[in-house]
Amino acid sequence: MYSKKFEIRWSDLDANRHLANSAFVNFMSHTRMSFLMENGFGHKQLSHFNLGPIVFYEHIYYFKEIFAGEPVTVTLELSGLSEDGMFFEFTHRIYDHNGKNCATCEMMGSWINLETRKLTQLPEELFDRLDHTPKSEDFRTLTKEDTRRFGKKPQNLTTEELKDL
Repeated sequence: MYSKKFEIRWSDLDANRHLANSAFVNFMSHTRMSFLMENGFGHKQLSHFNLGPIVFYEHIYYFKEIFAGEPVTVTLELSGLSEDGMFFEFTHRIYDHNGKNCATCEMMGSWINLETRKLTQLPEELFDRLDHTPKSEDFRTLTKEDTRRFGKKPQNLTTEELKDL
């Protein structure tokens, strides 16, 4: 399991004097990008293949408050991957300094071709690197249908609604 430690800064707190949800997202994103960079998905490699990672969703479940002065550890496990590497899913867990699980996040993403701006599969070289990383106990093979399993679709404003804004 991959992990990264963080010190809670004053700017990480919200009006309730506990860790703000934006800090949770930032810590998880930093952990994810560190993991990718350390596993051959750095700027140089992604530039070579003209790829960028994108996020479809991050579902965070909060269990326990985190306060200033308490360092946290954020973990990452690969919990899903499509057969072509186009889709991936990570599970993050955030632990306090006593090892208590304060929050868990399920995150799904994909890869975008930065020229065509379309989703794309991973080149074999990168797929092999991701496929050989440690997987969660509930790891599953993802399909395109998994990206829409929550049934959410865009709801655009009508011309009339735009005028009223």
